[in-house]
Amino acid sequence: MELRHLRYFLAVAEEGQFTRAAERLAMQQPPLSQQIRTLEEEIGFELFVRMPRGVSLTPAGQAFAEDAQRLLQELQHSVDRAHRIARGELGTISIGLTSSAAFHPFTTETIRAFRAVCPEVAVELAELNAAEIIERLAAGQIQAAFLRKPVDAREGVAFELLLDEPMVVVLPVGHPLLKGAGKKRPQVSLKALAHEDFILVRRPGAPGMYADILAACRQAGFVPRIAREVPRMVSGINLVAAGLGVTLVPASMQRYDQVGTVYCTLTNPARLSAPLHLAYPAGLRNSAATRFIELVKERVRG
Repeated sequence: MELRHLRYFLAVAEEGQFTRAAERLAMQQPPLSQQIRTLEEEIGFELFVRMPRGVSLTPAGQAFAEDAQRLLQELQHSVDRAHRIARGELGTISIGLTSSAAFHPFTTETIRAFRAVCPEVAVELAELNAAEIIERLAAGQIQAAFLRKPVDAREGVAFELLLDEPMVVVLPVGHPLLKGAGKKRPQVSLKALAHEDFILVRRPGAPGMYADILAACRQAGFVPRIAREVPRMVSGINLVAAGLGVTLVPASMQRYDQVGTVYCTLTNPARLSAPLHLAYPAGLRNSAATRFIELVKERVRG
């Protein structure tokens, strides 16, 4: 039995005669009659009562027609759904975020814009460090990610620079470097931090940014004293509020308004910046994720 046999059968059932059904199907009547007879022989019972001026369904034929109609409708629904998945209108995507990338408005606004365009795509978010993101992208466990500066050029993972922003210094309230600032935005040079206890995100979690900070400090003439390493930048800011050291974070992290801290402009910021990257598997085959990546690139282009 083929699907066309079901379509032929339903056409005859709906038209009530072979002539009109054949016209509707754009075929000759004798072949249509033969196809219906072949179908009846295959299933083992008569579908129609033949009359001089048409046909009517037998009780068995009526039941078969109801099931055949439902089967074809379900098949069409499956085809339509598959088309929508292929076009990226349905499906699921998993997006990885480092904690600092999540604080940049570009990230959240882009995800919101994608949800508006593709409301039926389920979006799963996972906050991870940079190393974890690259591992999961390579393993196909996430389909896109926002992170700062990757250093692991893993084969099969593509990176695209989205934007760059300056780093800022985070000091505890009452720090000596804040004296005389008044209501003005405090400015601090990197060299002025030479004798401070630094709080940084652990090197394995954010190797690119960790290396950049160390290199900038050396260029400023000192080796930073790393007092503590934390899993997330937010944790570092919290420790600064507790008076346990100072830290450097991307400017967008100022949205985390922790009591007891002061964000300071870093003088000569060209030496140290915080790029934001989009990462995704180079051989991506998830249509919804492909649409998301295209949207990200469109927003960057303006």
